[in-house]
Order: sequence, then structure tokens, then C-alpha cells
Amino acid sequence: MSRIGKAPITIPAGVTVTVDKANVVTVKGPKGELSQQIDPDITLDVNDGEINVTRPTDQGRHRAMHGLYRSLVFNMCVGVSEGFSKELELEGVGYRANNTGNLLELMLGYSHPIMFYIPDELDLETKMEKGRRPYIKISGCDKQLVGQIAAKIRAFRKPEPYKGKGVRFLGEVLRKKAGKTSAK
Repeated sequence: MSRIGKAPITIPAGVTVTVDKANVVTVKGPKGELSQQIDPDITLDVNDGEINVTRPTDQGRHRAMHGLYRSLVFNMCVGVSEGFSKELELEGVGYRANNTGNLLELMLGYSHPIMFYIPDELDLETKMEKGRRPYIKISGCDKQLVGQIAAKIRAFRKPEPYKGKGVRFLGEVLRKKAGKTSAK
């Protein structure tokens, strides 16, 4: 049996979970509301502040979905109660980040600024302080959306392996390559 799938999910205080006839799970909390369609073979039992995910058989497909849907529902519960965030930093001379509401403007060494609109469900924060690298923080209740938007921003200028210039996650460790050496 799936170790992840069989672990019960405790519902945080202030969060309500409902499962309707079409197997759509809706989780409401102080940070927002999320819903997820669940496969009809997987059953969710909500009682006494806990959610239990069960599967009908030990087929490979059912075992795979068991852990997947348990993780998705758990992330929804955590997201609407605490939220998720990703932090990025820009490394490079002249690299800048500014935002106007949810419109992010990036200067990443190209001939033009990159304008990127962040969805309304997410919050965006940028910092430009003297002596520190430019900083971008994306936060929201949907873990998948936060990660996807952070990955798209990073893809505009991935860190290169020689000098390390580019957009990276905060605390990301890069493997640097040695440059060319002169032949003697």
C-alpha cells in the first residue's frame, strides 16, 4: 500500500472540505478557495477533522493515483491555510526587477525589457536594495501555479554555468564549470 496515500490528512483550523457527487473536492480557508477533480475510482472520507484517501484495488494505476490525489488534497489544505511562496534572485550586472501591481518588468541583459503578467490569484513582491541582488517573491494558495510561474520567470534567463549570471531560486546551488585554459 502507498505510504503517502494511506496517511490521513488533518484538516487545519478554519478550513472546510467538501466532496460533491461528481468527485470534486473543494477546500475553503482564510487564504482562498481551491477545487480539484478526483478520479471516480478514488474515494475520500471526510470525518472528525481528517481526510482518508482509499483505493479499490492494487492495480498499478490505482496505486499511482492513490498517492497523487492524497498529495494534491494535502497541498490544497496547506495552501488555503498557510499559503506557498517561491523566491527568486537575479545575478548579473544591470539585471533589474520592478512590478506595477501584477505586471513584472525584468531587465535581464537583453536589448528590451521583458514584461510578464502574473495571474491575479498570486501576489508579487520585488525588492531592489543597494548592495544586494534584485529579489522577486511570488506567493499564493495554489502550489502548482506558484511553482509554474516561478519556473517561467527563471526560464527567461537560466543561470549559466561559467559565471552564474541569470535568474535563480533563492538558495539554489549551481555547479560551475572551469573556463578555458591556455595551451602551452
